[in-house]
Amino acid sequence: MEDTSFEFLKRLLDAPGPSGFETAAARVWRAEAEAFAQGVTIDVAGNSYATLGREGGPRIMLAGHVDEIGLMVTHVDEEGFLYVDGIGGWDPQVLVGQRIRFLTRMGHVVGVVGKKPIHLIKPEEKEKAVKLSDLWVDVGARDRDGATARGIRVGDPGVVDAGLIELGDGLIASRAVDNRIGAYVVLEVLRALSTGEGGQAEVTAVATAQEEIGYHGGGARTSAYKLDPQIAIVVDLTFSTDAPGVEKKQVGEHKLGSGPVLSRGSAIHPIVFERLATLAEAEGIPYTIQGSPRMTSTDADAIYLQRAGVPTAVVSIPNRYMHSPNEVVDLADVDATIRLITAFCRSVTAEDDFIPR
Repeated sequence: MEDTSFEFLKRLLDAPGPSGFETAAARVWRAEAEAFAQGVTIDVAGNSYATLGREGGPRIMLAGHVDEIGLMVTHVDEEGFLYVDGIGGWDPQVLVGQRIRFLTRMGHVVGVVGKKPIHLIKPEEKEKAVKLSDLWVDVGARDRDGATARGIRVGDPGVVDAGLIELGDGLIASRAVDNRIGAYVVLEVLRALSTGEGGQAEVTAVATAQEEIGYHGGGARTSAYKLDPQIAIVVDLTFSTDAPGVEKKQVGEHKLGSGPVLSRGSAIHPIVFERLATLAEAEGIPYTIQGSPRMTSTDADAIYLQRAGVPTAVVSIPNRYMHSPNEVVDLADVDATIRLITAFCRSVTAEDDFIPR
């Protein structure tokens, strides 16, 4: 990975952007895109677009969601403690003792997650899993007025206050790997296309909004309707199975360093899948396959049935510790995913037929 691209990745992962409040992260993404894309825009839903390629050529949509899971203030009590609920799917156990950065109208406010000390917990309660309702956030306010004077109010979003770290051997950890990595990959594909052979297609990278709460399709649904693509590739994360306790029989075998993961299933277009698999083999890119017999639980579920239908594939990157403050990926897998999707975009021609017969 080039130094310029890694610095972009760090800025993107460190920017706070929970679902519905993606502004800071999306701004970083668009600023980078301005350096090489032909057109960079944003829509009312918060989706960001960067386009490159031959106008009038086959339209390819590359989607990676730019939001992350977070927390939202639901109550400020008389003593100034904040109570929160999850933006997206949290395991409350990983929040205990964390620092939370709230995005308020008066700037950022940092607090710590509080919990009853172990000494005061009854023996029968010690074996029970912590619930989010058992936790609170202490921002150091003496009372409710002290909290509100610093800009805190109900509805303020927050994220775990943890930046990217390099673990060694090409592994990184970040709270926002899911799925800022996908937004990074689709833009890096555009960068690669801008510096070499572009091919015949018109490619639009989209940093989609609200995937983590996108039960009705989120920003992928609106952006796909707007673009009306002829092909779509969604980039997301999947479970790495090389950590203790992960059941390979449930999710397949996908290790860090084993390359991109190609989903195959009912929502995945068979011709697009086979094209990706064939290209991976031709390019010498290792990959694994994940069975997705029903939904993919990614932006693809909102894209593939848009308008008259969109041939859609999902390319994922193995990720340890999903939805935690320290999600871990291998940068070699990230680079391999960029290479594969770049090769796919260059391979598409106006003569390609994606109708399954």
